[in-house]
Amino acid sequence: MGLVEDFITRYKKEYDFYDQAARLVSQLLERNLQSAGIRAMVTFRAKSPSRLEIKVRQRSIEKNYQNLDDIYKDIVDLAGVRVALYFPGERDQVGKIVLQLFILDEDPKEFPAQSKPTYEKRFSGYWATHYRVRLRDSSLNDAQKRYADALVEIQVASVLMHAWAEVEHDLVYKPMQGHLSEDEYAILDELNGLVIAGEIALERLQRAGEARVASRDRQFANHFDLAAYLLDKAGPLLKGPASEAVLGRIDVLYSLLRRLNLATPDGLEPYLATLTGDTERRPLAQQIIDQLLAEDASRYKTYEELRAVTDRESSYLSQDERLIAPEIQTAIGQFLSKWIAFERAIREIAATQFKDRRIGFPTTSVLAELQLFDEETLWEIDRIRRLRNNLVHGIEIPDAAEINEAGRRLEVILQGVVKTQQAPSNSSLNRTRRKRRAS
Repeated sequence: MGLVEDFITRYKKEYDFYDQAARLVSQLLERNLQSAGIRAMVTFRAKSPSRLEIKVRQRSIEKNYQNLDDIYKDIVDLAGVRVALYFPGERDQVGKIVLQLFILDEDPKEFPAQSKPTYEKRFSGYWATHYRVRLRDSSLNDAQKRYADALVEIQVASVLMHAWAEVEHDLVYKPMQGHLSEDEYAILDELNGLVIAGEIALERLQRAGEARVASRDRQFANHFDLAAYLLDKAGPLLKGPASEAVLGRIDVLYSLLRRLNLATPDGLEPYLATLTGDTERRPLAQQIIDQLLAEDASRYKTYEELRAVTDRESSYLSQDERLIAPEIQTAIGQFLSKWIAFERAIREIAATQFKDRRIGFPTTSVLAELQLFDEETLWEIDRIRRLRNNLVHGIEIPDAAEINEAGRRLEVILQGVVKTQQAPSNSSLNRTRRKRRAS
Protein backbone atom coordinates (compact mmCIF):
# COMPACT_ATOMS: atom_id res chain seq x y z
CA MET A 1 0.00 0.00 0.00
CA GLY A 2 1.03 3.61 -0.55
CA LEU A 3 1.42 6.33 2.07
CA VAL A 4 -2.10 7.70 1.59
CA GLU A 5 -3.65 4.22 1.88
CA ASP A 6 -1.66 3.58 5.07
CA PHE A 7 -2.87 6.86 6.54
CA ILE A 8 -6.54 6.20 5.72
CA THR A 9 -6.33 2.65 7.10
CA ARG A 10 -4.90 3.99 10.35
CA TYR A 11 -7.43 6.82 10.51
CA LYS A 12 -10.36 4.43 10.15
CA LYS A 13 -9.15 2.68 13.30
CA GLU A 14 -8.86 6.05 15.07
CA TYR A 15 -12.16 7.46 13.80
CA ASP A 16 -14.08 6.79 17.03
CA PHE A 17 -11.32 8.51 19.03
CA TYR A 18 -11.60 11.73 17.01
CA ASP A 19 -15.40 11.54 16.97
CA GLN A 20 -15.56 11.27 20.77
CA ALA A 21 -13.00 14.07 21.24
CA ALA A 22 -15.12 16.35 19.04
CA ARG A 23 -18.23 15.32 20.96
CA LEU A 24 -16.64 16.24 24.31
CA VAL A 25 -15.50 19.64 23.04
CA SER A 26 -18.93 20.26 21.54
CA GLN A 27 -20.80 19.34 24.73
CA LEU A 28 -18.57 21.45 26.96
CA LEU A 29 -18.76 24.45 24.64
CA GLU A 30 -22.51 24.17 24.04
CA ARG A 31 -23.49 24.11 27.70
CA ASN A 32 -21.21 27.08 28.48
CA LEU A 33 -22.61 29.10 25.57
CA GLN A 34 -26.12 28.18 26.67
CA SER A 35 -25.51 29.23 30.27
CA ALA A 36 -23.90 32.50 29.10
CA GLY A 37 -26.99 33.37 27.06
CA ILE A 38 -25.34 33.11 23.65
CA ARG A 39 -27.65 31.81 20.95
CA ALA A 40 -25.86 29.31 18.72
CA MET A 41 -26.09 25.89 17.09
CA VAL A 42 -23.13 23.70 18.02
CA THR A 43 -22.36 20.64 15.93
CA PHE A 44 -19.42 18.25 15.75
CA ARG A 45 -17.95 15.60 13.50
CA ALA A 46 -14.92 13.47 12.84
CA LYS A 47 -13.79 13.79 9.22
CA SER A 48 -15.35 11.28 6.85
CA PRO A 49 -12.69 8.73 5.73
CA SER A 50 -13.86 8.88 2.11
CA ARG A 51 -13.72 12.68 1.95
CA LEU A 52 -10.48 12.72 3.90
CA GLU A 53 -8.86 10.42 1.34
CA ILE A 54 -9.81 12.78 -1.51
CA LYS A 55 -8.40 15.74 0.41
CA VAL A 56 -5.14 13.99 1.29
CA ARG A 57 -4.58 12.84 -2.30
CA GLN A 58 -5.16 16.38 -3.59
CA ARG A 59 -2.82 17.93 -1.04
CA SER A 60 -0.14 15.25 -1.39
CA ILE A 61 0.71 16.57 -4.87
CA GLU A 62 1.61 19.98 -3.42
CA LYS A 63 2.87 18.89 0.02
CA ASN A 64 4.91 15.87 -1.09
CA TYR A 65 4.32 13.94 2.14
CA GLN A 66 7.27 11.80 3.26
CA ASN A 67 5.63 9.93 6.15
CA LEU A 68 2.45 9.62 8.20
CA ASP A 69 3.50 12.36 10.62
CA ASP A 70 3.65 14.81 7.73
CA ILE A 71 0.01 14.10 6.93
CA TYR A 72 -1.15 14.36 10.56
CA LYS A 73 0.62 17.73 10.90
CA ASP A 74 -0.99 18.99 7.70
CA ILE A 75 -4.57 17.77 8.28
CA VAL A 76 -5.50 19.51 11.52
CA ASP A 77 -9.29 19.19 11.39
CA LEU A 78 -9.73 15.45 11.83
CA ALA A 79 -11.96 16.39 14.77
CA GLY A 80 -14.10 19.46 14.21
CA VAL A 81 -16.71 21.54 16.05
CA ARG A 82 -18.82 24.21 14.41
CA VAL A 83 -20.43 27.10 16.30
CA ALA A 84 -23.14 28.75 14.17
CA LEU A 85 -24.06 32.05 15.85
CA TYR A 86 -27.46 33.69 15.52
CA PHE A 87 -25.77 37.06 16.05
CA PRO A 88 -22.32 37.50 14.42
CA GLY A 89 -21.45 40.29 16.87
CA GLU A 90 -20.97 37.65 19.59
CA ARG A 91 -17.92 36.08 17.94
CA ASP A 92 -15.50 37.79 20.34
CA GLN A 93 -17.54 36.67 23.34
CA VAL A 94 -17.42 33.07 22.12
CA GLY A 95 -13.67 33.40 21.62
CA LYS A 96 -13.26 34.45 25.24
CA ILE A 97 -15.16 31.36 26.38
CA VAL A 98 -13.11 29.09 24.09
CA LEU A 99 -9.86 30.42 25.56
CA GLN A 100 -11.14 29.78 29.08
CA LEU A 101 -12.34 26.24 28.43
CA PHE A 102 -9.56 24.81 26.27
CA ILE A 103 -5.81 24.84 25.69
CA LEU A 104 -5.05 26.81 22.54
CA ASP A 105 -2.62 24.94 20.27
CA GLU A 106 -1.79 27.98 18.11
CA ASP A 107 -3.03 31.50 17.51
CA PRO A 108 -6.64 31.70 16.25
CA LYS A 109 -7.07 32.11 12.50
CA GLU A 110 -9.16 35.05 11.38
CA PHE A 111 -10.95 34.99 8.03
CA PRO A 112 -11.09 36.41 5.41
CA ALA A 113 -7.52 35.27 4.83
CA GLN A 114 -5.17 37.40 2.76
CA SER A 115 -4.93 35.04 -0.22
CA LYS A 116 -5.78 35.81 -3.83
CA PRO A 117 -8.85 33.88 -5.05
CA THR A 118 -9.00 32.24 -8.46
CA TYR A 119 -12.04 34.40 -9.28
CA GLU A 120 -11.94 38.20 -8.72
CA LYS A 121 -14.57 38.51 -5.99
CA ARG A 122 -16.59 41.63 -5.33
CA PHE A 123 -17.36 40.59 -1.76
CA SER A 124 -15.03 39.64 1.07
CA GLY A 125 -15.81 35.93 1.27
CA TYR A 126 -15.72 33.80 4.40
CA TRP A 127 -15.92 35.64 7.75
CA ALA A 128 -15.06 33.42 10.71
CA THR A 129 -12.57 32.57 13.44
CA HIS A 130 -10.97 29.13 13.72
CA TYR A 131 -9.43 27.80 16.95
CA ARG A 132 -7.27 24.70 17.27
CA VAL A 133 -7.58 23.47 20.82
CA ARG A 134 -7.07 20.58 23.20
CA LEU A 135 -9.22 19.58 26.16
CA ARG A 136 -7.97 20.44 29.63
CA ASP A 137 -7.32 17.50 31.96
CA SER A 138 -9.47 19.18 34.60
CA SER A 139 -12.54 18.95 32.36
CA LEU A 140 -12.17 15.19 31.86
CA ASN A 141 -12.85 12.25 34.15
CA ASP A 142 -10.39 9.37 34.43
CA ALA A 143 -11.98 7.41 31.58
CA GLN A 144 -11.75 10.45 29.28
CA LYS A 145 -8.16 11.52 29.98
CA ARG A 146 -6.87 10.01 26.73
CA TYR A 147 -8.86 12.54 24.71
CA ALA A 148 -6.70 15.38 26.09
CA ASP A 149 -4.19 14.55 23.33
CA ALA A 150 -6.67 15.13 20.50
CA LEU A 151 -6.41 18.32 18.44
CA VAL A 152 -9.88 19.73 17.70
CA GLU A 153 -10.70 22.60 15.35
CA ILE A 154 -13.51 24.95 16.43
CA GLN A 155 -15.03 27.11 13.67
CA VAL A 156 -17.03 30.14 14.82
CA ALA A 157 -19.18 32.09 12.34
CA SER A 158 -22.77 33.17 11.83
CA VAL A 159 -25.42 30.65 10.77
CA LEU A 160 -25.64 32.39 7.39
CA MET A 161 -21.88 32.37 6.82
CA HIS A 162 -21.59 28.68 7.74
CA ALA A 163 -24.31 27.79 5.23
CA TRP A 164 -22.64 29.75 2.43
CA ALA A 165 -19.20 28.37 3.29
CA GLU A 166 -20.49 24.80 3.17
CA VAL A 167 -21.82 25.33 -0.34
CA GLU A 168 -18.70 27.13 -1.56
CA HIS A 169 -16.34 24.59 0.01
CA ASP A 170 -18.05 21.61 -1.60
CA LEU A 171 -18.24 23.26 -5.01
CA VAL A 172 -14.88 25.08 -5.18
CA TYR A 173 -12.51 22.99 -3.08
CA LYS A 174 -14.05 19.56 -3.68
CA PRO A 175 -14.98 19.65 -7.36
CA MET A 176 -16.64 16.27 -7.92
CA GLN A 177 -17.90 17.26 -11.36
CA GLY A 178 -15.10 19.42 -12.76
CA HIS A 179 -14.05 23.00 -12.16
CA LEU A 180 -16.64 25.74 -11.86
CA SER A 181 -17.39 28.18 -14.65
CA GLU A 182 -17.01 31.96 -14.37
CA ASP A 183 -20.80 32.22 -14.11
CA GLU A 184 -20.90 29.77 -11.20
CA TYR A 185 -18.16 31.70 -9.39
CA ALA A 186 -20.15 34.90 -9.95
CA ILE A 187 -23.28 33.32 -8.47
CA LEU A 188 -21.34 32.19 -5.38
CA ASP A 189 -19.96 35.71 -5.06
CA GLU A 190 -23.47 37.12 -5.34
CA LEU A 191 -24.68 34.75 -2.62
CA ASN A 192 -21.77 35.87 -0.45
CA GLY A 193 -22.98 39.47 -0.83
CA LEU A 194 -26.47 38.42 0.29
CA VAL A 195 -24.99 36.63 3.30
CA ILE A 196 -22.97 39.71 4.31
CA ALA A 197 -26.13 41.82 3.98
CA GLY A 198 -27.91 39.20 6.09
CA GLU A 199 -25.24 39.51 8.80
CA ILE A 200 -25.76 43.27 8.87
CA ALA A 201 -29.49 42.62 9.31
CA LEU A 202 -28.73 40.18 12.16
CA GLU A 203 -26.60 42.81 13.90
CA ARG A 204 -29.42 45.35 13.56
CA LEU A 205 -31.85 42.75 14.91
CA GLN A 206 -29.58 42.23 17.91
CA ARG A 207 -29.42 45.97 18.61
CA ALA A 208 -33.20 46.26 18.29
CA GLY A 209 -33.59 43.41 20.75
CA GLU A 210 -31.20 45.09 23.20
CA ALA A 211 -33.22 48.32 22.99
CA ARG A 212 -36.44 46.41 23.63
CA VAL A 213 -34.96 44.56 26.60
CA ALA A 214 -33.63 47.79 28.12
CA SER A 215 -37.17 49.09 28.69
CA ARG A 216 -36.93 49.76 32.40
CA ASP A 217 -40.09 48.14 33.74
CA ARG A 218 -40.13 45.23 31.32
CA GLN A 219 -39.51 41.70 32.60
CA PHE A 220 -36.61 39.82 31.02
CA ALA A 221 -38.32 37.11 28.95
CA ASN A 222 -35.45 34.62 29.36
CA HIS A 223 -31.76 34.46 30.16
CA PHE A 224 -30.90 35.40 26.57
CA ASP A 225 -32.68 38.73 27.14
CA LEU A 226 -30.76 39.19 30.38
CA ALA A 227 -27.45 38.41 28.64
CA ALA A 228 -28.16 40.96 25.91
CA TYR A 229 -28.94 43.62 28.53
CA LEU A 230 -25.77 42.90 30.54
CA LEU A 231 -23.59 42.97 27.42
CA ASP A 232 -25.06 46.34 26.52
CA LYS A 233 -24.41 47.73 30.02
CA ALA A 234 -21.04 46.09 30.64
CA GLY A 235 -19.12 48.22 28.12
CA PRO A 236 -19.15 51.53 29.99
CA LEU A 237 -19.13 49.85 33.41
CA LEU A 238 -16.03 47.80 32.65
CA LYS A 239 -14.33 50.53 30.58
CA GLY A 240 -13.90 48.16 27.64
CA PRO A 241 -15.85 46.49 24.84
CA ALA A 242 -18.78 44.47 26.14
CA SER A 243 -17.93 41.60 23.82
CA GLU A 244 -14.80 40.89 25.87
CA ALA A 245 -16.65 40.56 29.17
CA VAL A 246 -17.22 37.06 30.45
CA LEU A 247 -20.86 36.69 31.45
CA GLY A 248 -20.74 33.40 33.39
CA ARG A 249 -23.87 31.51 34.50
CA ILE A 250 -26.50 33.91 33.19
CA ASP A 251 -29.09 31.12 33.29
CA VAL A 252 -28.70 30.74 37.07
CA LEU A 253 -28.69 34.52 37.62
CA TYR A 254 -31.91 34.81 35.62
CA SER A 255 -33.62 32.12 37.75
CA LEU A 256 -32.55 33.86 40.95
CA LEU A 257 -33.69 37.30 39.76
CA ARG A 258 -37.07 35.89 38.81
CA ARG A 259 -37.50 34.24 42.20
CA LEU A 260 -36.63 37.55 43.92
CA ASN A 261 -38.90 39.58 41.60
CA LEU A 262 -35.91 41.54 40.32
CA ALA A 263 -35.87 40.35 36.69
CA THR A 264 -36.21 43.83 35.18
CA PRO A 265 -33.66 46.52 34.26
CA ASP A 266 -34.89 48.57 37.26
CA GLY A 267 -34.51 45.60 39.59
CA LEU A 268 -31.02 44.83 38.32
CA GLU A 269 -29.69 48.39 38.19
CA PRO A 270 -28.51 48.71 41.84
CA TYR A 271 -26.18 45.75 41.34
CA LEU A 272 -24.48 47.09 38.21
CA ALA A 273 -22.67 50.00 39.83
CA THR A 274 -20.29 47.77 41.82
CA LEU A 275 -19.30 45.44 38.96
CA THR A 276 -15.57 45.18 38.30
CA GLY A 277 -13.59 44.39 35.18
CA ASP A 278 -11.95 41.34 36.73
CA THR A 279 -14.18 38.96 34.78
CA GLU A 280 -11.41 36.38 34.42
CA ARG A 281 -11.73 35.59 38.14
CA ARG A 282 -15.37 36.56 38.70
CA PRO A 283 -17.73 36.70 35.70
CA LEU A 284 -20.49 39.30 35.69
CA ALA A 285 -23.22 36.85 36.68
CA GLN A 286 -21.17 35.62 39.62
CA GLN A 287 -20.54 39.18 40.84
CA ILE A 288 -24.25 40.00 40.80
CA ILE A 289 -25.23 36.71 42.43
CA ASP A 290 -22.72 37.33 45.22
CA GLN A 291 -24.26 40.75 45.89
CA LEU A 292 -27.75 39.26 46.03
CA LEU A 293 -26.62 36.56 48.46
CA ALA A 294 -24.71 39.02 50.65
CA GLU A 295 -27.87 41.10 51.13
CA ASP A 296 -29.84 38.24 52.67
CA ALA A 297 -28.34 34.98 53.98
CA SER A 298 -31.66 33.15 53.47
CA ARG A 299 -31.12 33.50 49.71
CA TYR A 300 -28.28 30.95 49.79
CA LYS A 301 -30.77 28.09 50.15
CA THR A 302 -32.97 29.49 47.36
CA TYR A 303 -29.93 29.90 45.13
CA GLU A 304 -28.72 26.33 45.71
CA GLU A 305 -32.16 24.95 44.84
CA LEU A 306 -32.38 27.03 41.66
CA ARG A 307 -28.84 26.13 40.57
CA ALA A 308 -29.55 22.41 41.03
CA VAL A 309 -32.68 22.68 38.88
CA THR A 310 -30.91 24.73 36.20
CA ASP A 311 -27.99 22.29 36.07
CA ARG A 312 -30.35 19.36 35.57
CA GLU A 313 -32.32 21.13 32.84
CA SER A 314 -29.29 22.42 30.93
CA SER A 315 -27.04 19.37 31.50
CA TYR A 316 -24.42 21.84 32.69
CA LEU A 317 -22.95 19.14 34.91
CA SER A 318 -22.44 15.48 34.20
CA GLN A 319 -24.14 12.89 36.39
CA ASP A 320 -20.85 12.20 38.18
CA GLU A 321 -20.39 15.90 38.93
CA ARG A 322 -23.84 16.16 40.50
CA LEU A 323 -23.13 13.43 43.08
CA ILE A 324 -21.67 15.01 46.23
CA ALA A 325 -20.82 12.81 49.20
CA PRO A 326 -22.88 13.45 52.40
CA GLU A 327 -19.79 14.42 54.44
CA ILE A 328 -18.92 17.06 51.82
CA GLN A 329 -22.49 18.41 51.84
CA THR A 330 -22.29 18.72 55.64
CA ALA A 331 -18.90 20.45 55.43
CA ILE A 332 -20.25 22.89 52.82
CA GLY A 333 -23.24 23.77 55.00
CA GLN A 334 -21.09 24.42 58.07
CA PHE A 335 -18.57 26.46 56.08
CA LEU A 336 -21.23 28.64 54.44
CA SER A 337 -22.84 29.40 57.82
CA LYS A 338 -19.47 30.74 59.01
CA TRP A 339 -18.95 32.68 55.78
CA ILE A 340 -22.39 34.28 56.13
CA ALA A 341 -21.51 35.38 59.68
CA PHE A 342 -18.22 36.82 58.37
CA GLU A 343 -20.02 38.69 55.57
CA ARG A 344 -22.53 40.13 58.04
CA ALA A 345 -19.79 41.34 60.41
CA ILE A 346 -17.81 43.00 57.60
CA ARG A 347 -20.94 44.66 56.20
CA GLU A 348 -21.84 46.11 59.60
CA ILE A 349 -18.32 47.51 60.04
CA ALA A 350 -18.29 48.92 56.51
CA ALA A 351 -21.67 50.58 57.06
CA THR A 352 -20.22 52.65 59.91
CA GLN A 353 -17.03 53.59 58.06
CA PHE A 354 -18.49 54.13 54.57
CA LYS A 355 -21.80 55.80 55.27
CA ASP A 356 -22.18 57.08 51.71
CA ARG A 357 -21.37 53.76 50.00
CA ARG A 358 -23.34 50.58 49.44
CA ILE A 359 -21.21 47.58 50.44
CA GLY A 360 -22.43 44.15 49.39
CA PHE A 361 -19.91 41.37 48.89
CA PRO A 362 -16.71 41.89 51.00
CA THR A 363 -14.13 42.15 48.23
CA THR A 364 -10.37 42.33 48.76
CA SER A 365 -10.36 46.07 48.07
CA VAL A 366 -13.10 46.69 50.67
CA LEU A 367 -11.24 44.65 53.30
CA ALA A 368 -8.03 46.53 52.57
CA GLU A 369 -9.81 49.88 53.00
CA LEU A 370 -11.22 48.80 56.35
CA GLN A 371 -7.64 48.23 57.62
CA LEU A 372 -8.73 45.35 59.84
CA PHE A 373 -6.17 42.80 58.71
CA ASP A 374 -2.48 42.47 57.98
CA GLU A 375 -1.29 41.35 54.54
CA GLU A 376 -0.98 37.70 55.52
CA THR A 377 -4.56 37.59 56.82
CA LEU A 378 -5.85 39.40 53.73
CA TRP A 379 -4.15 36.78 51.58
CA GLU A 380 -5.74 34.00 53.64
CA ILE A 381 -9.21 35.56 53.40
CA ASP A 382 -8.74 35.83 49.65
CA ARG A 383 -7.89 32.12 49.50
CA ILE A 384 -10.97 31.25 51.56
CA ARG A 385 -13.11 33.51 49.36
CA ARG A 386 -11.95 31.63 46.26
CA LEU A 387 -12.94 28.36 47.93
CA ARG A 388 -16.32 29.89 48.81
CA ASN A 389 -16.82 31.01 45.19
CA ASN A 390 -15.98 27.53 43.93
CA LEU A 391 -18.51 25.97 46.29
CA VAL A 392 -21.33 28.46 45.75
CA HIS A 393 -21.00 28.63 41.97
CA GLY A 394 -20.25 24.94 41.43
CA ILE A 395 -16.85 25.57 39.88
CA GLU A 396 -14.89 23.01 41.88
CA ILE A 397 -15.71 20.96 44.99
CA PRO A 398 -12.67 20.18 47.21
CA ASP A 399 -12.67 17.38 49.79
CA ALA A 400 -14.38 17.69 53.18
CA ALA A 401 -11.10 18.12 55.07
CA GLU A 402 -10.13 21.20 53.05
CA ILE A 403 -13.59 22.74 53.47
CA ASN A 404 -13.59 22.11 57.25
CA GLU A 405 -10.11 23.59 57.63
CA ALA A 406 -11.17 26.72 55.74
CA GLY A 407 -14.19 27.00 58.04
CA ARG A 408 -12.00 26.76 61.15
CA ARG A 409 -9.63 29.44 59.89
CA LEU A 410 -12.56 31.70 58.97
CA GLU A 411 -13.96 31.29 62.47
CA VAL A 412 -10.61 32.34 64.01
CA ILE A 413 -10.46 35.38 61.69
CA LEU A 414 -14.02 36.34 62.61
CA GLN A 415 -13.23 36.13 66.35
CA GLY A 416 -10.29 38.46 65.71
CA VAL A 417 -12.60 40.93 63.94
CA VAL A 418 -14.98 40.95 66.92
CA LYS A 419 -12.13 41.56 69.38
CA THR A 420 -10.70 44.33 67.22
CA GLN A 421 -14.05 46.11 67.12
CA GLN A 422 -14.41 45.88 70.91
CA ALA A 423 -10.88 47.16 71.61
CA PRO A 424 -11.15 50.66 70.07
CA SER A 425 -14.22 51.50 72.13
CA ASN A 426 -12.40 50.53 75.35
CA SER A 427 -9.29 52.49 74.29
CA SER A 428 -11.41 55.51 73.46
CA LEU A 429 -13.06 55.36 76.89
CA ASN A 430 -9.69 55.15 78.63
CA ARG A 431 -8.36 58.14 76.66
CA THR A 432 -11.41 60.17 77.67
CA ARG A 433 -10.87 59.28 81.34
CA ARG A 434 -7.17 60.23 81.15
CA LYS A 435 -8.03 63.64 79.66
CA ARG A 436 -10.55 64.31 82.44
CA ARG A 437 -8.00 63.43 85.14
CA ALA A 438 -5.39 65.68 83.49
CA SER A 439 -7.74 68.63 83.48
